Amino acid sequence: MNRAGATHAIVLAAGVARRLAPLTDRTNKCLLPIAGRSLLDRMLAALAAAGVPDTTIVVGHCADQVRALGGTGFAGMRLHYIENPEYRRGSVLSLYAARDLLRAGPTLVMDADVLFPREFLRRLLGAAGHCAVLVDRGFADTGEEQKAYSRAGRVITLSKKVVPQVWDAVGENVGFFRTDDAGGELVTLLEQVIAEGTGLEEYEEAIHRLMERHDVSPVDVTGLPWTEMDFVEDLRRAEAEVLPHVVALDGS
Repeated sequence: MNRAGATHAIVLAAGVARRLAPLTDRTNKCLLPIAGRSLLDRMLAALAAAGVPDTTIVVGHCADQVRALGGTGFAGMRLHYIENPEYRRGSVLSLYAARDLLRAGPTLVMDADVLFPREFLRRLLGAAGHCAVLVDRGFADTGEEQKAYSRAGRVITLSKKVVPQVWDAVGENVGFFRTDDAGGELVTLLEQVIAEGTGLEEYEEAIHRLMERHDVSPVDVTGLPWTEMDFVEDLRRAEAEVLPHVVALDGS
């Protein structure tokens, strides 16, 4: 089953990306070129190819640059924008800025700093269950990764530091989440995280809480090429090692 035609994608592209400074001092991380083409351009092309009809980009840092790249449409897919004025704080505030979309129906939440093959979207949109996250079980644990712990076929913990007492599989959370009907509850949990915290929290804390109410399926992408962009070394690795494999799979 492919839910693309009914799913509204939310791309989180508001953050400052301080760890990539000075490259990101005057540009958004998702606009950094990988072999002459930005991460955002590649992501939008993948979403359009998957049949997603509408994508909303949450913007903040260098918002005008992001809007200039996307415009109002991309390869037949409609593009929209939501401003997060508190983009220097946590990603929980960026996803909360898109709360009306979460309440409205099926949504796909994506971090904008990931280089990935289109197979990721095919698997996530086609996965069974009403909530799902992409998981790579072949990761190297450096302590920086946000890990998804699973038990009996459902994700029970999504965290960098919290380890459940009992689990049977663990993988790195890629940063892509799909929900068909739990968006309203996710908004309530985002509000809880914001109220209880400092606004510097990551949105995954709300998804972690959602797991107590809904089954969240782990969608395995182990062995497929991908990387997120946190450090300058990630950019080099993306172009030299990851992109050739992505292009081989996608054909472009």
